[in-house]
Amino acid sequence: MKISIITVVYNNEKKIKETIESVLSQKNIDLEYIIIDGASTDNTLNVVNYYKDNISIIVSECDNGIYDAMNKGISKATGDIIGILNSDDIYYDENVLQNVLMNFDNNQVDVIYGDIVYVDYNNTNKIIRNWVSKSYFDSFFNYANVPPHPGTFVRKKVYELAGNYNELYHNASDYDFLFRILKVHKFRSLYINSYFVKMRIGGASNSSFKNIFRQNKAIVRIWKDHNFTLPLYFFPIKLLKKLKQYI
Repeated sequence: MKISIITVVYNNEKKIKETIESVLSQKNIDLEYIIIDGASTDNTLNVVNYYKDNISIIVSECDNGIYDAMNKGISKATGDIIGILNSDDIYYDENVLQNVLMNFDNNQVDVIYGDIVYVDYNNTNKIIRNWVSKSYFDSFFNYANVPPHPGTFVRKKVYELAGNYNELYHNASDYDFLFRILKVHKFRSLYINSYFVKMRIGGASNSSFKNIFRQNKAIVRIWKDHNFTLPLYFFPIKLLKKLKQYI
C-alpha cells in the first residue's frame, strides 16, 4: 500500500527543511512525496531541490492559495492513502506513517485520524497545547469536534467521491472537507489515540483574531450550505475545548 504525502509551501526557507526530513525519515513505507511550491521568492526552492532525489514530484508555480495548492497535489497523487503535512509541521516520530498504513491494512475504514500537539515556533520540543480528538459519532461536529487536519489520512477514493477542498471557504476549507467526508458522506473512520504531528503555533487559521472570526463565519456557512442546523451551543463549546487544550 502506497501513501502520498503532500506538502504545500510558500516562502518558508527556515522551516521547510525540517518538514522534508520529517517525511523522508518515516520507516518501512512505500512513500510518494509531493511538494507544491507557490513560486517562492526566497530560498525555499533551493532547499527543496537539495532533496529532489528523494521527492517524487516537485511543482513550483503561482497558485490561488494554500487550498488550491493542496488540490494540485491531490490531482498528482497516485498513492492509495493521502495525507497533507504543511511546511511548518513535522511528524511526531519516524513511525507515524507506518502506524497509519498498518491500521488501514487491518481495518475496513476510509479515514484515519490521530492527535496533534501545538509546539513553539522555534522549539518543536516545547509543547504549547494538545489537540486530543475522539472517535467519530453522529453528533461529533455538533459538539465542536473536528479531526485535526494534519493528523488525518484518507483513501484516495474519498477525494474522488467527495471532492477536493472548496476554496470558497478560505481558511475553513479543511473544516468543510472533514465535515463533508464524515457528516455528509459518512465515510468509515478510525480514531487512533496517538500523536501524529507537531504543529507550530500560528497557522493560517488561528494566527489572528481576524482569521479566527473569518473561520467561524465560514463554519456557519458550511453548516447551512450542507443543509444542517448549527447548534446554539456550538461556539461556547468550541471555545471551552480550545481552552482545555492548554491544561
